Amino acid sequence: MGRTSTARERLLEATGDLMRSRGYSSLGVAEICARADVKKGSFYHFFESKQALTVEVVDAYWRGELACWNGALAGPEPALERLRRLLDGMADVQRRTKETSGTVDGCLLGNLALELSTQEPGVRARLEEIFDEQIALVAGVLAEAAAEGAVPADRATHATARAVIAQVEGMVLLAKLKNDPTVMDDLWPHALMLLGA
Repeated sequence: MGRTSTARERLLEATGDLMRSRGYSSLGVAEICARADVKKGSFYHFFESKQALTVEVVDAYWRGELACWNGALAGPEPALERLRRLLDGMADVQRRTKETSGTVDGCLLGNLALELSTQEPGVRARLEEIFDEQIALVAGVLAEAAAEGAVPADRATHATARAVIAQVEGMVLLAKLKNDPTVMDDLWPHALMLLGA
């Protein structure tokens, strides 16, 4: 029986690590291969391009994040408690990253969306789909919160859900810029203002 190669997984992991800390444009295939300890020819065996690899990295990242989102938003608690649990969890990720690495790396999805907004259409399209999924998840919780009487019905909209996601991503961006996760301490109070709660 032959040995099972882990080259593909190593390429995905190395790319995710490098993109979280450095972004997309500054990375080349050679550096990714060196970090993954994979020959460059093997890269093209698994991925047709850096863009194709990036889409898979984004998908893998979102699968992990989606499990966290679903876990935070599920349960018998009132809808706003579950939404707060989600937002607090997102802020905690930035705090833990700062504690372990010394830097606030931000959100891989948000970082790539900013960097690639006018280029790499395949990656950009996938990011757009993921942000639409996030907005839909928040909109669902807002509808529940409105049914519970916790937020006004006119705030339980797609537009408000989009504003909540924009608030989160903006706070993460500022925390990254200042390399200070305490910037996110006001995330929940600001979300409540958006919700009119």
